[in-house]
Amino acid sequence: MASLFKDQSKLSQYRDRRFPGSQEDFEQALLASTTVYIGNMSFYTTEEQVYELFSRAGEIKKIIMGLDKNTKTPCGFCFVLYYSREDTEDAVKYISGTILDDRPIRVDFDWGFQEGRQWGRGRSGGQVRDEYRTDYDPGRGGYGKLVQRELEAQRTLVDYGTGSLGTFPPVMPPHCKLLRNSLCSSRDLAYFLDYLSLHMSLH
Repeated sequence: MASLFKDQSKLSQYRDRRFPGSQEDFEQALLASTTVYIGNMSFYTTEEQVYELFSRAGEIKKIIMGLDKNTKTPCGFCFVLYYSREDTEDAVKYISGTILDDRPIRVDFDWGFQEGRQWGRGRSGGQVRDEYRTDYDPGRGGYGKLVQRELEAQRTLVDYGTGSLGTFPPVMPPHCKLLRNSLCSSRDLAYFLDYLSLHMSLH
């Protein structure tokens, strides 16, 4: 079975920039690892659900849920540590792409869990990917953090701005009715954020 993973390009799609070593060291760590990284999880998936699924590949030593470093709540990833390399390979081979909580999860070999890696690395406390998303993902907290901040700024401008609403130039592109019906394409939303950023910089 180990021969399936001799091609190092298939060991992991993720390169941890905080790994304390060279690329060669990183690849060797992946070859010997008994830890897998699980990504694209719902914020609402529990440790019990992870255990139920991943124990099918073998005996689990430990599960570490990824947490938002500010709220200390799950933020969509985790680490599963096995006792044997064979079980680790089975998890990558058979479970990656499985639907968990209505989401296809990604399973990669990981170089090994260390204290501190359980925290999200994004500026807002969660994962970096959730800082800049422009799509609405109910399983990962709705819109990305940047979009949420811009929408909150928009609501504050409307609710608490001085003077009548007529004194403000329109800050919503006319073809994007995001605040009225929550329906907006990623392209329209990106256009809206650019438009709003420009408008707010002028005031």
